[in-house]
Amino acid sequence: MIRRHLWLAAGSVCFVLGWLGMVLPMMPGFVFLLAAVFCFARGNPELERWLKEHPEFGPPLADWNERRAISRKAKRSALITIGVGAVVAAFMVSMPLLLLPLASMSAAAAWIWTRAE
Repeated sequence: MIRRHLWLAAGSVCFVLGWLGMVLPMMPGFVFLLAAVFCFARGNPELERWLKEHPEFGPPLADWNERRAISRKAKRSALITIGVGAVVAAFMVSMPLLLLPLASMSAAAAWIWTRAE
């Protein structure tokens, strides 16, 4: 019983972080929604179903679960956000340390770019 409550709590936290990620720039949202579905499946199947059937969150979750696909609009949005983050990092971090965030952002952008649509 306690495990179910812990999964429910974790799913709730992930859902809130996912929602914040949808409205705040530079914060990933979709990853947290995927984690919320995972947690809700173990803690509250009704919330899992609600999230999967949600008009805004449901279709991207279904695309990912069925085909590991990211819509063109989501890709564009993610890549623009990564580009803005790279520009901000370039102004805030000096050169030797700049290579780490640029490398990780480039790897993330390449991974997103290569997903199916």
